[in-house]
Amino acid sequence: MIPDRQQILQFSWVVPDLEAAARRWHETTGIGPFLVNRHLAIGNPMYRGTPQATDFSTAIAQAGPVQIELVEQHDDTPSCYRDTVPDGATAMHHVAIVAADYDAALADYTAQGFAVASQGRFGDVRFAYVDCSSAIGHMVEILEDKPAIRRFFAAIVRAAERWDRDPATLIQTLG
Repeated sequence: MIPDRQQILQFSWVVPDLEAAARRWHETTGIGPFLVNRHLAIGNPMYRGTPQATDFSTAIAQAGPVQIELVEQHDDTPSCYRDTVPDGATAMHHVAIVAADYDAALADYTAQGFAVASQGRFGDVRFAYVDCSSAIGHMVEILEDKPAIRRFFAAIVRAAERWDRDPATLIQTLG
């Protein structure tokens, strides 16, 4: 069995325009649809140990066994996104893992000397972005393994399996 920290399930890019980036990804690679969460509400948001909310949206598509996530930050607050990707730029930001033991996974990264850049909750799912950019060039997002995150990720897989490849339905806004 592969340990949690080696099961990368998502690759994420920060982009200046979510919909334009999703169209470029589809035109270039054929993946889609992108499920969009606009202006995500994060519980207990922290940025480098200080309470800090950031206004951002995401678009996620399934690409075989992994997800492609696009993140657009809408405000100019300090954030884990702006730590590595300047405003207006497009760049790889993080890989994501789902950890059965969230606390142990986070402790493993911090024991290696990596700082927690951001953390909070998506509903009841804890997450943290660990700044591993000095070692691997990007961050690692740890997601707590909970039924809610598994349901959300399963919905992304189902959307990809059922999608008719119609560019008119490439961008599907959730909620």
